[in-house]
Amino acid sequence: MASESNHPNSPIDLRDRLPRRLVQLFAGLVLYGASMALQIEATLGLDPWDVFHQGLAEKTGLSFGTIVIIVGAVVLLLWIPLRQKPGIGTVSNIVLIGLAVDATLFLLPTPDALPVRITFLVLGILLNGVAGGLYIGARLGPGPRDGLMTGWVARRAGRSIRLTRTVIELTVLGAGILLGGTIGVGTVAYALLIGPLNHLFIPLFAVRPSAPRLGGEPLPDPAT
Repeated sequence: MASESNHPNSPIDLRDRLPRRLVQLFAGLVLYGASMALQIEATLGLDPWDVFHQGLAEKTGLSFGTIVIIVGAVVLLLWIPLRQKPGIGTVSNIVLIGLAVDATLFLLPTPDALPVRITFLVLGILLNGVAGGLYIGARLGPGPRDGLMTGWVARRAGRSIRLTRTVIELTVLGAGILLGGTIGVGTVAYALLIGPLNHLFIPLFAVRPSAPRLGGEPLPDPAT
């Protein structure tokens, strides 16, 4: 088990690493949006929240990215009764992912060949794991959907994070299916792979304080 100082949400002083953290945050959020677009273009099934986003987009006629931004903002409002405090990463998550997914959808071709669609799906899930590790590891605030989960658990002593996340994701998945979102093998693949990918990439990209020299000067971080 990782020590508290290595956990991406640990309350440690990282002010000296802020430039690197901001770059990592923004890179991760843009990559996250691009990875979502790859999965959408694969048309082989989306993760639960994106099934919901896609269903809403089809019903409203708004772009996928616009729906991502609107839903993120609404979910953030649900933080108020949970007394959660957003960070710069939370607000950036709402805006940048939506913009990135729309920009990538505009640039990407829509493949017909199954091997290309499978490649898009595999790349999308893999890059989603990398992107999650980058923006969570920057320690600048959780995304609105993650904060909803952790805030709910914090308000209910003894409640399981795993159970809470499962209930939330099954709820949005069911709503997305009713709205016409795409489910398929990609939905199952995402559910099976995203946990191990997060387990790998979040510790890998977690920003840690610079170790001080004996004279008080910080040592260079080997990860930079």
